[in-house]
Amino acid sequence: MRMEADVTVIGSGPAGLVAALHAYESGAKHVLLLEREEELGGILKQCIHNGFGLEQFKIDYTGPEYAERLIEEMERTDVRYLLNTMVIALSPDRIITAVNPDSGVFKVKSRSVVLAMGCRERPRGGINIPGTRPAGVYTAGVAQRFVNIDGYLPGKEVVVLGSGDIGLIMARRLTLEGAQVKGVYEIMNYPGGLKRNIVQCLNDFSIPLYLSHTVTEIRGNERVEGVVVSRVDEKMQPIAGSEQFIACDTLLLSVGLIPENELSKGAGIKLSPTTNGPITTETMETAVPGIFSCGNVSTVFDLVDYVAETGMTAGRNAARFAKASKKEGKSIEVIAGENVRMLFPQRYSFEDDLILFIRCAKPIERPLRIDISPLDMHFKRLYARPNEMIRVKVLKDRLKDITEPIEVNITER
Repeated sequence: MRMEADVTVIGSGPAGLVAALHAYESGAKHVLLLEREEELGGILKQCIHNGFGLEQFKIDYTGPEYAERLIEEMERTDVRYLLNTMVIALSPDRIITAVNPDSGVFKVKSRSVVLAMGCRERPRGGINIPGTRPAGVYTAGVAQRFVNIDGYLPGKEVVVLGSGDIGLIMARRLTLEGAQVKGVYEIMNYPGGLKRNIVQCLNDFSIPLYLSHTVTEIRGNERVEGVVVSRVDEKMQPIAGSEQFIACDTLLLSVGLIPENELSKGAGIKLSPTTNGPITTETMETAVPGIFSCGNVSTVFDLVDYVAETGMTAGRNAARFAKASKKEGKSIEVIAGENVRMLFPQRYSFEDDLILFIRCAKPIERPLRIDISPLDMHFKRLYARPNEMIRVKVLKDRLKDITEPIEVNITER
């Protein structure tokens, strides 16, 4: 079987749903959405906590409520979607190879493609924790699915390694379900999650957070019996003599997300070593013409509202490309300068306003300034933390005469 589409969106999480909706609203007649799971919504289905849509809709939704609103809006259009459909290959000329139980292996020839595959969690093997390999070691997202969708409690005495947002939220969730969370241990000297989650998930439930600590050994045969926790030095190496045994039956890992970019690599898309996602312009177009990237497959965002914003941009520009493939024009590099650890997007193509998403390299708990050169533009902030993304907008009119790379620096005032 062979299908054709103006815009094909891969993935139906928040980025994919918004991209499909805005591609259709921007004039693409044949929009196809491919989802490998049996329901639309991506990770939103298991995120039953609130905090979704505050900036986009000015309403504090839970994850399923937010997904339901997007799905209802999309179903009022003619967007076609296929569930239980796994995309197994994407070519540079935008031919998609997919498989599902109804059609077997089939191909989709698309005028433009939007990548919205999201992230996967970094597992135990990604951080090389020594010790045995017993049952009871889960990533936080897997535990979240067990509790919120399948109705299983993964353990009763829990240690959380890493202070990412999913880990913090699961520390609260397991406490509400009757488990004892003995502590959240973070190797960095600052938390990895949003400040509001530190307060609402840990402080409000008296769950201790230990900074500059990590798990250095897992003990147990059939089931986790405990972990050894050690303090770390400035180079994040365990300090000899600081070991402490914590008895537990479950270890949750919240140690980072990895953008799901196997399809991107197969299409010859150049990836950023900083974000692990495609290098894109402000239109969300990758280095391969007609292939756009949005959401957490591009870089890991803090807020679903930012994910949706990139989906909106990708969908709109994918529809524009499908109607009239644009000729390759000029673009300039966007460079991360002083005190900037991560910057997205990485190029500017003079087609739209430049919305920058920035993470600082270290916590700055005093007034600071974000400098955009060579524009001589400044944005003031009261503080900056690596775990909280900064969003700034530069209007297209200010950039039209720029000929050299744009550099972003963070300086303390």
